[in-house]
Amino acid sequence: MTSYSRLWAMLILGALTGLFPNAAQSETIVRKSISYFQIGGTTASDLDDELARKGPFTQATGNRHPGATQIRFGGDLTYTKRGTRCAVEGATVTLETKIILPRWKNRKRASAEMAMIWDALSADIKRHEERHAEIARQHAKLLEARLMKLRPERDCERLQEKVTAVTDEVTRAHDAAQMKFDRIESQNFEDRMLRILRHRSGNAQN
Repeated sequence: MTSYSRLWAMLILGALTGLFPNAAQSETIVRKSISYFQIGGTTASDLDDELARKGPFTQATGNRHPGATQIRFGGDLTYTKRGTRCAVEGATVTLETKIILPRWKNRKRASAEMAMIWDALSADIKRHEERHAEIARQHAKLLEARLMKLRPERDCERLQEKVTAVTDEVTRAHDAAQMKFDRIESQNFEDRMLRILRHRSGNAQN
């Protein structure tokens, strides 16, 4: 019931920056934002219908979902001459994640039981999407590290080919990790929700 939409726009811009070797520099810049869409209703059936009708649409599945995480990678890579060879001088990888979550506007009009169910569900949706953002952050850091470890080549065209290969490899690893996470979460959803509801119900009675 949850998914993520991936906007992969990894742009590596190579520039020959000098004739002398400089200290290699790298960084990963992460920006995260959260936006909300409103849903109404006062029953479980109402909420289910509202989420199905108003939830974010993801191209990966062709469906709407209770939440989503939009992920955009970008970056800049500079080259320098080291002797007669072309080397990576610096790499900046940027990551923008936008988490999209539901906000229930009729919570105060619903029963206490329905409010507890919603609190459990919305917390699980947020946790799920935050994990998607974290998986993306881990792979952004991995890409930065892999690019900085590339060895100098005899010319920048050959080094650019290595850059492309590394970028593609990390892209595939990122996609696989995201899909694996969704698959595991989907399989465990019912058990996870029951545990959360039991915990919240127990706290409410104490």
